[in-house]
Amino acid sequence: MILKWPNKLINEDGKLEVGKTIAAAFDWLTDAFGAAFDVLETVLSTSIDGALWLLQFPPPFLMVALFAALTWALQRSFKRTALVALCFAFVINQGYWEEATESLALILFAGVFCMGVGVPIGIYAAHRPRFYQWLLPVLDMMQTIPTFVYLIPMIVLFGIGMVPGLVATFIFVLAAPIRLTHLGISRTPVTLIEAARAFGATPRQLLWKVELPSALPQIMAGLNQTIMLSLSMVVIAALVGADGLGVPVVRALNSVNASLGFESGLVIVAVAIALDRMLRVETKS
Repeated sequence: MILKWPNKLINEDGKLEVGKTIAAAFDWLTDAFGAAFDVLETVLSTSIDGALWLLQFPPPFLMVALFAALTWALQRSFKRTALVALCFAFVINQGYWEEATESLALILFAGVFCMGVGVPIGIYAAHRPRFYQWLLPVLDMMQTIPTFVYLIPMIVLFGIGMVPGLVATFIFVLAAPIRLTHLGISRTPVTLIEAARAFGATPRQLLWKVELPSALPQIMAGLNQTIMLSLSMVVIAALVGADGLGVPVVRALNSVNASLGFESGLVIVAVAIALDRMLRVETKS
């Protein structure tokens, strides 16, 4: 399949044909790898449906109890556990449990993909300063381009539904775990590294036993930011057919319904607070 570039990279007015060039690249991707994107869309859709079934099959208050138990296991704080339970109870009270679980499924997959890709890249970038300097403008661009722009090629590649919202969320959020993992690894105390090397630690042992434990607070902060940024994308993902808490917000916007808008907005805030308190790691001074 031949990539059909624009006839001219610069038009008569001296304008670079950036948009047409990118559009041609996406047309080529669609023609050359359309079947692969269809398979990926099917796999992701099936996986999301499975996670959604696990979240929605148990009774809502049983899931709240499980979330509270998870919070207690992670935080050992009665106040945080109670706050998480109250936030999810508020979601149930307002009648948004189904939408909340749909958003949680999207956040779950975005978190797994972003951390699974972002942490290794952050580790590699911390050990390769030149690579990080090359990567830095790419990360800046990923976080500065308006998120609505990501939706256009995602619709072209995956159609409408949860998958384009998930992929757009992944691209937008990925920079956070990369940056914070790089920060944590690169700030490992030199004395610890020198002591480990003096005792004969291999590079693998140095990574697993010194650098990663030292960087754990920053990595967990990256996870927290990944979840919060993913939750901020639920409204935008709703514009491409993704289910979840963004749907009533979009509906309220289209109908100028302030009551529905504030109601669903407060539910999103409650979910954000619950997830933040559940996974936040306090650094000890």
